[in-house]
Amino acid sequence: MSNELPKTFDPAEIEARWYSHWEENGLFRPERPDAQPYTIVNPPPNVTGSLHIGHALDNTLQDVMIRYERMRGRDALWVVGTDHAGIATQMVVERQLEQAQDKRTNYSRDDFIAKVWEWKEESGGTITRQLRRLGCSMDWSREQFTMDEHFNTAVLKTFVDLHADGLIYRDKRLVNWDVKLKTAISDLEVETHEVKGGFWHFRYPLADGVTTSEGKDYLVVATTRPETMLADMAVAVHPDDERYASVVGKDILQPITGRRFKVVADEHADPELGSGCVKITPGHDFNDFEVGKRAGMKPADMLNMLDANGDVCQTADGLVPDEFIGLHRFKRDGVNGARELVVARLKELGFLIPHVTRDKEGNETEHDAEPRTIQTPFGDRGGVVIEPWLTDQWYVDAETLAKAPIDAVRTGEIEIVPKAWEKTFFNWMENIQPWCVSRQLWWGHRIPAWYDEEGNVFVAMTEEEAQAQAGDRTLTRDYDVLDTWFSSALWPFATLGWPEKTDLFEKHYPNDLLISGFDILFFWDARMMMQGMHLTGKAPWPKLYLHGLVRAADGQKMSKSKGNVVDPLGLIDQYGADALRFFMAAMESQGRDIKMDDRRIEGYRNFATKLWNATRFCQSNGIGASDTLEAPAATHAVNRWIIGEVVETKQALDSALADLRFDAAANTIYHFVWDRFCDWYIELIKGNFDEETKAVAGWALDQILVMLHPFMPFITEELWSKQGDRADYPLITAKWPEPGAGIDAEAKAEIDWIIALTSAVRTAKNELGIAPGAKLEAFCPAPSALAKSVVDANAAAIERLARLTPVHFADAPDGAAMQIAAGDDAFILPLEGVIDIEAEKSRLAKALDVSAKEAKSLEGRLSNANFVERAKPEAVEKARADHAHHVAEVERLNAALARLG
Repeated sequence: MSNELPKTFDPAEIEARWYSHWEENGLFRPERPDAQPYTIVNPPPNVTGSLHIGHALDNTLQDVMIRYERMRGRDALWVVGTDHAGIATQMVVERQLEQAQDKRTNYSRDDFIAKVWEWKEESGGTITRQLRRLGCSMDWSREQFTMDEHFNTAVLKTFVDLHADGLIYRDKRLVNWDVKLKTAISDLEVETHEVKGGFWHFRYPLADGVTTSEGKDYLVVATTRPETMLADMAVAVHPDDERYASVVGKDILQPITGRRFKVVADEHADPELGSGCVKITPGHDFNDFEVGKRAGMKPADMLNMLDANGDVCQTADGLVPDEFIGLHRFKRDGVNGARELVVARLKELGFLIPHVTRDKEGNETEHDAEPRTIQTPFGDRGGVVIEPWLTDQWYVDAETLAKAPIDAVRTGEIEIVPKAWEKTFFNWMENIQPWCVSRQLWWGHRIPAWYDEEGNVFVAMTEEEAQAQAGDRTLTRDYDVLDTWFSSALWPFATLGWPEKTDLFEKHYPNDLLISGFDILFFWDARMMMQGMHLTGKAPWPKLYLHGLVRAADGQKMSKSKGNVVDPLGLIDQYGADALRFFMAAMESQGRDIKMDDRRIEGYRNFATKLWNATRFCQSNGIGASDTLEAPAATHAVNRWIIGEVVETKQALDSALADLRFDAAANTIYHFVWDRFCDWYIELIKGNFDEETKAVAGWALDQILVMLHPFMPFITEELWSKQGDRADYPLITAKWPEPGAGIDAEAKAEIDWIIALTSAVRTAKNELGIAPGAKLEAFCPAPSALAKSVVDANAAAIERLARLTPVHFADAPDGAAMQIAAGDDAFILPLEGVIDIEAEKSRLAKALDVSAKEAKSLEGRLSNANFVERAKPEAVEKARADHAHHVAEVERLNAALARLG
């Protein structure tokens, strides 16, 4: 055959060649104007990004679905593109400038943005090239970018329309402020780290001679952030705390500033924690901000003691002493900051309550603070402690926009898979806070708002429209840009041409499915629901699938700091893209986290090699491509059986993919290929390659290539092309199986019986140390009708596969023997002269004793809570695996002894 396969399967050469062929020939989205649409949008990776293992999982699952639906004849569109990633991209370009002893502020805004575009054209395509390595069949001809002109129009229109609807507004609230990047950032960009710090206790004097019920003229407050005292505006106590009932509403003094403020009653104060009194700094703490609002403070009146750099500035009441102005919030470059000076001054004034420790001898030592490990927020890119900062920003009324998605999930209009995530979704959406959408950056979608000299705001698509609203007043445009989640929330429809009612939009919106990690359920998925339902009146998709995380082999979360990050490109280089993809699909079990396991990936590489070799075997015996979708006519039981196996596999695959059970789908096709086709069918047909068998075998192999293609596109396309001359009909656009046949119960019973008999003989031989090739005589005293008919019709196959000859339907002679079963039939295999029965019994008994003792010992260790809780996780895992192994060995060895009587 001219298309004969080489002996060795080389993934790298195949992958590069086939991906280029698919893309260059437009096969990712063939022209199908009348076909039913099927649409997925890819979560747009950052333009600065590179492929990580989470991308490999996410995109594999999407590609499985898009290739599956393409083969089912749908107009399958997988929208691909990248996000402009405001902060990340601006940082990349600023770092480049720094390396050249340059900086952003040396340029005008427009000139800097031009440099970003220049970087994007030169270096912004890394991850899209890497997605190709994975085999992602995306419509690259329509690659999108969130800063493209049509997308920018969609973003501006969304802002203008939401503002007109009263759903976008400007407000003074607390934000996560990154003092290094000098911008507000989202919760997603905040990482919590454990930091060693202190817990200080201070006395705040009550004013006007007021005392507590205990006769004290002060309240004790405790804090991990003493520097914020410069902007304190209240002290809170719990409404039911009788110790302080008499001082609620009374004045109290902040010792350094002399600021006079109230003691307020609020449930935020925990009577069981410390003194039960909490200092309230509404301009620098998210909880305090809410307490302040409940106490009647307006955000505009809340005090701010820090500037954008995290340095102390004067508060609106002018009470911060001059010596603090300009100090950084913390110690920096060896110079004490506001924190250190606040503690020092309060200590000098006698308001610090020291933390006292005692050594073994009872000697007391005073410390300024009690040591504490504090959960501290850091910016994921700036790398500095986040400061809750009171500032004017643009907000979206997320509470109003969340109502429609909540109803959609409750009514089933949107199905979340796995369903367990619905509870989390409702909890977050029903308690949603205003969404801060402004960022203090240059790179991004600039907010379409203009201000006159009096601060009046005019929102419009263009400056000309804003000027028309303002009349002859001089306008200045808002300097801020929009949060990137604001623009990516439009991804399912703006990528299709919205706000224009394009043919693409009309056909492919709503999309059919969204696949994403659970970690962006709120940051992206929920926001697409909110924007999609408000702006288009339709849910963006009927089904949302949330997959888990890919973890290190020991179950830990991957991170660069731990050094356990896995590079998917390295795995592709080592094992091939198909093996990595199959691993991802086979391990994805409806949202559960996946543990990396190189041995499993290697196993799937071996699976690909087995299919390669099976195809080479078919070629060497004249078995080529099929020319029919329907199963060929078959008379031999083995051929009728394999046709039925194809039918069953296809049905199971369809069912699994309909339910998004990727693991079930992958394991279904794996076991059919490895067990049924390669291990049994090929063995059963050896020596009988008549025309019927060649036709059925070629057809069955074609069905394998089609059903396996969504998971392993490269090897299947290569084998498809080598099985016959069908260049005009590549596998990527082949039709999903339509066998036009049923399951032949008689053939299934016959072949399954042969398989059961052969498996039983092989297992028994292995247990008793009998050579696999040894031929044994067999006796079946009470055969079923099935046994008689199968043995009569398949004596040669039974001799070749099970190595049984002859098979007698009669009582066995006396003497040592072993028993096996096939279906309901019992067989006795004499062992006289085959093995030393007594020696084998002794060997098995010794092995049984060893495994039984090991199993009992390990059981005792695993039932010891001390071991399970304190030992290293890998040690516990190994003990469990060893215990399972020895339990199985006990069962196996008992069965082997039972065989010997």
